[in-house]
Amino acid sequence: MFITLEGIDRSGKTTQAELLSRALGPDAVLVREPGGTDASERVRELVADPEVELEPVAELLLFCAARAQLVAEVIRPALEAGRDVVCDRYSDSTAAYQGAARGVTVEVALSVSELATKGLRPDLTVLLRIDPERAAERGGFGDDRFEREGVEFQRRVAEAYDRLARSDPGRIAVVDAEGSPDDVHGRVMEAVEAGRR
Repeated sequence: MFITLEGIDRSGKTTQAELLSRALGPDAVLVREPGGTDASERVRELVADPEVELEPVAELLLFCAARAQLVAEVIRPALEAGRDVVCDRYSDSTAAYQGAARGVTVEVALSVSELATKGLRPDLTVLLRIDPERAAERGGFGDDRFEREGVEFQRRVAEAYDRLARSDPGRIAVVDAEGSPDDVHGRVMEAVEAGRR
């Protein structure tokens, strides 16, 4: 099963991806976006660097280039070997951040992502929903380019995620990200079990 975790910055995606991967067993593969391969990790450094200015389309293409490499090198081979894959962010992030919040349009972002992944879509996407103000209270936003954009940017991203969830309720399970990591993990596992049925 290919499961992705999505949400705004500070929604708890990384923690929940790690907990989910452990719960699925030792054969599960955990990856993050952008990242997971040598080339993709280099792209991650570039797109996160607050000193680098990127045009929205350039940013979109960099994320999709990293995704193409990750799918080819890691995700598709793992799925073909019968392993579960848990991915911290995937195409929905590109649609929300670059497509909606950066103004490239969701349709363009999803189209380029489709090309990059050769049509590989998650079986289930868990959207961790939290109010951007509450997310900021979890320690404030950090120093990467996206976290520096602040609460208003995160609010645009959150609204885009909500629209994506409404457009694809069969794939995207919305989970309340408030509470302790263990509480949220319980909700994530309920969504995963429901998705397996």
